[in-house]
Amino acid sequence: MVQGDPGRSSGSVTNRVIEFRGPPLPQYNSIVRPWRLPLVAVVLLLIISCQTVPLTGRQQLVLLPENMELQMGLDAYQQIVKKSKLSTDTALNEQVTRVGRRIADATDRRDYQWEFKVFDDKQVNAFCLPGGKIGVFTGILPITRDDAGLAAVLGHEVSHAIARHSGERVSQQLALQLGVVAFQVALSGRDPRVMQLGTVAFMGLATGGLLAFGRSQESEADRLGLIYMAKAGYHPSAARDLWVRMGEASKGKPRPPEFLSTHPSPETRIQQIESWIPEALRYYQPR
Repeated sequence: MVQGDPGRSSGSVTNRVIEFRGPPLPQYNSIVRPWRLPLVAVVLLLIISCQTVPLTGRQQLVLLPENMELQMGLDAYQQIVKKSKLSTDTALNEQVTRVGRRIADATDRRDYQWEFKVFDDKQVNAFCLPGGKIGVFTGILPITRDDAGLAAVLGHEVSHAIARHSGERVSQQLALQLGVVAFQVALSGRDPRVMQLGTVAFMGLATGGLLAFGRSQESEADRLGLIYMAKAGYHPSAARDLWVRMGEASKGKPRPPEFLSTHPSPETRIQQIESWIPEALRYYQPR
């Protein structure tokens, strides 16, 4: 279950006012100086926008209302379907839908309009958009090999939707923009060269942080995906086997160093998945 925005507590108001006497309060301007106001706004925004990821319990920042996030996902999905070539292979479509439905049912998110489509594309990839819109490219199916391998892919993609990773990424970008504004306001009145260099350094650090955060989201989707595929009746070890095959398929192909990538390397994923398999096995329900 994805937690919604925290509700506001209500209380009764009485006619009696209880005063706590103490030293006089300092003037407002001595507490929050004008240049600090943007920073205060950013901090308050971060506090009220915290959510909790199911199963992992990680606290996350999601600034977008979920209904807006779902509509953005639906709009993007419709555009992709309109512009792309869909597979006409009945057997492949049936397999992806059947396995995908089992994974989706394991999440207990009945309010999502889950949809699974196969795209006739040689890319070794799959994608997920908010609200449960999943796309699988035919290029990845020779590597998945069977239902269990496909379940590893779909479990990962479904987990992106459950954990609201898309909304979180948008929120990270918005928070970064607010941070830049607060940083520039804090440096206002300084030498313009100092502001320029400071902004460049800030953006460099922020970009590195976003890349690292993207990798952590992918790892979280791997971990959640293991649990959901296990609950759906697929043995989680199939995910490890999938990434062994993915690593073999990518050998000899250029790829950036892991610290410059939004995704962990196949080697890292295999190690992480092996460490999470015991956890996933607690949810395993063979069928």
